[in-house]
Amino acid sequence: MTRKGLNVKQNDRFLKVAIAAAKEAGRIQMLHYGQAHSVEYKGEFNPVTEVDRFCDEAIQRIILDAFPEHEIMTEESPFEEKVSPWRWIIDPIDGTANYARGFPFFSVSIGLELDGELRLGVVYHPTLNELFVAEKGEGAFLNERRISVSQTDQLKRSFLATGFPYDVQERPEYYLRYFHQFIRQTFAIRRPGSAAIDLCYVAAGRFDGFWELGLKPWDMAAGLLLITEAGGKVTGPGGGPFDIYCGGLLVASNGLIHEQMLQAIEGIEEEMGR
Repeated sequence: MTRKGLNVKQNDRFLKVAIAAAKEAGRIQMLHYGQAHSVEYKGEFNPVTEVDRFCDEAIQRIILDAFPEHEIMTEESPFEEKVSPWRWIIDPIDGTANYARGFPFFSVSIGLELDGELRLGVVYHPTLNELFVAEKGEGAFLNERRISVSQTDQLKRSFLATGFPYDVQERPEYYLRYFHQFIRQTFAIRRPGSAAIDLCYVAAGRFDGFWELGLKPWDMAAGLLLITEAGGKVTGPGGGPFDIYCGGLLVASNGLIHEQMLQAIEGIEEEMGR
């Protein structure tokens, strides 16, 4: 392949390794999909299965075999800091609750930073065999075909997605304020349960926008690069740059409805007295 198709050069080891790792994790997921799983909980509501760990081990093995000096930040393993400008940000199964119940909406998410800047993002949705790929400055692709965000320019005609963090039961009224505001001002909202896929769907024009609070870096690193490379926009609630390590409110869109989304959020925060 060349960089004009998906444009993967033979010597593009980063992308080749990321795709190989994502595909292997997806293979493991499908091998065990639909079976009974031993589910443990990190905290009261955050589930993890043995398959999360199988996938985590496989991804780390593939990456560290190729790049032993690189840092790896993954949901399922302690972070080991190294003196390296490269950091892989990994969610072995994004949507574990879905996976454990046999609901076919889960994914593998792999992002790569260089000196704190996202350079590569790969998300694999194995049940549909959909591989989303983005490289900084090279565009976004789905199964080797270039993708772009939607052209919907009115919030009232938009199709949004969101999710709820695991502490939703501790303060449901707070999160439902956002849901209530957007459900009144949009065409429809979906809550599928994998932020990585939701973000990819914004990049592919399937959703027009997305918001969520409390995401972790591994939930969104790859997906955010896909959106910006597909022509979309990602900010915090005030419209400024978004830091994947801050855990604040993420607002992502096709760009055309972004200001309308921010205005809706500003209305919520005014009601709550900020």
